[in-house]
Amino acid sequence: METPQELTLSINHCSFFIKKGDITLETAEAIANAANSSLLGGGGVDGAIHRAGGKAILEQCQRAVRENGPCKTGQAVITTAGKLPAKYVLHTVGPVWQGGNHNEETLLANCYRNCLSLAKQHGIQSVTFPSISTGVYGYPIDQAATIAIETIFSILEKENHFSRVGMILFDSATYHEYRNVVERMT
Repeated sequence: METPQELTLSINHCSFFIKKGDITLETAEAIANAANSSLLGGGGVDGAIHRAGGKAILEQCQRAVRENGPCKTGQAVITTAGKLPAKYVLHTVGPVWQGGNHNEETLLANCYRNCLSLAKQHGIQSVTFPSISTGVYGYPIDQAATIAIETIFSILEKENHFSRVGMILFDSATYHEYRNVVERMT
């Protein structure tokens, strides 16, 4: 019998979950986007969010880049979610995997940390993440999952602001990798 592809647990009064699915269908207040520095959409999660959310997302991304320059790796920018069920998109630029000796771990942790910080600044209590940097950026999923879960858990253990935080993972292999990390840590 196959393991259900959803896992939920409570961390400091926050419901944390991981599940297999499509992040563009998520009803959280905010979804995170694994963006590129131009914030103009691309492949994978980034392209899917831009396509499903429509031009309002692109327009706000373009304005953010005009006003602040390209988004730096590890940083985050907030926009509307356009036509998506979520209200906001937290665009964050993950590191490109270069073998692990170019500060990739810190930069990836900063993606999750800065998205949650930005969410808190905007009063957002529910956030859903994809697996950042594990697609075309080539970050090994086992290492990325550990960094993501450790970072999110450490924030939720200290923070009472969030009611629901989780990860929606596109395929079964990625879901199972994240589930293994969660089960090891709990």
